[in-house]
Amino acid sequence: MVLKALTYAPTGGIVASPTMSLPEQIGGPRNWDYRFCWLRDATLTLLALMNAGYADEARAWRDWLLRAAAGAPGQLQIMYGLQGERQLHEWEVDWLPGYEGSKPVRVGNAAHNQLQLDVFGEVMDALHQARRGGITPDNSEWPFQRALLHHLAQIWTEPDQGMWEVRGPRQHFTFSKVMAWVAFDRAVKSAELFGLEGPIDRWRAIQRQIHAEVCERGFDRKRGCFVQSYEAKQLDASLLLLPSTGFLPPSDPRIRNTIDAIEHDLLCDGFVMRYDTGRTEDGLPPGEGVFIACSFWLADAYLLLDRRDDAMRLFRQLVALCNDVGLLSEEYDPRTRRHLGNFPQAFSHVALINTACNLAHAEKPAEQRSDLPKGTAQRAEATAST
Repeated sequence: MVLKALTYAPTGGIVASPTMSLPEQIGGPRNWDYRFCWLRDATLTLLALMNAGYADEARAWRDWLLRAAAGAPGQLQIMYGLQGERQLHEWEVDWLPGYEGSKPVRVGNAAHNQLQLDVFGEVMDALHQARRGGITPDNSEWPFQRALLHHLAQIWTEPDQGMWEVRGPRQHFTFSKVMAWVAFDRAVKSAELFGLEGPIDRWRAIQRQIHAEVCERGFDRKRGCFVQSYEAKQLDASLLLLPSTGFLPPSDPRIRNTIDAIEHDLLCDGFVMRYDTGRTEDGLPPGEGVFIACSFWLADAYLLLDRRDDAMRLFRQLVALCNDVGLLSEEYDPRTRRHLGNFPQAFSHVALINTACNLAHAEKPAEQRSDLPKGTAQRAEATAST
């Protein structure tokens, strides 16, 4: 119901949140305008809709994605307006005091001009999952996807601003590179599964190159875990998504160690922070709440590792954060027990739906997306211990 209410019916676009500049830290500057549609949400949103039986809504979302992202691949943006608007100029309303003194109040979002490599993987994965889910393909899809891959092949080695849209310098974010791998992986799978034409051998070669580089430069051998960016030491909650993308199986010791490290470094009162804002150069002063969607991702990771009791416990903790009408914000402050950030937040509700499906359905989004065989979660622990 929340996702339906956040959908703009004429285009099928789902707004990230209907609000702007509600703070991620009371009195702080992390105040953003979220009244737009992010490509990053594409795959998880599509799976949430399809698995809940909302085929028409899933098709409308796929159609919005194609219309918004159409055009030259080099002009692909990470977000668009509800009707596909591209100009989302950010400015500050300096005459407003902000929510509880949280300034500046921002309208528009400058992140729309950032380079974020992960959106290429999201678009490719969403269209691949739509085909697999029986959503009739559009004739323009595959030529558009091939053009995206041609462009990505030239730029995937560049640093970017990452999925958290840092306002600091560009970095080689590990998750960005993994999603570049996803783009080529899904291209190969789509071509083979649906008989589509393309330079499959070249895509495979790039796929192998990215995989090898991430395992070499995005991995801390001393701790035995993946890290936020190449040669860094700090962690990032986006790494919880690695097993569900299919980059490595959940039984791989590198994945298990990464989840353990995130539990050690990023848990705050039982919930997950995106990253340590005091150690990551994101262009802003440190301090924010725990990130609700990331906490659901940890529950999904628990399930893939056959830690079902831990997954259910965390899921119930997160559902208990909903307000009296079942809504979730972007972040939460466990100490003051209040929601933070824009509200309600589509990403949080998408994560809730997918974790519920992972816990309750035979078709699990965490396994669907990665092409893992059914029941992988139940076998992960036995495989790893062996």
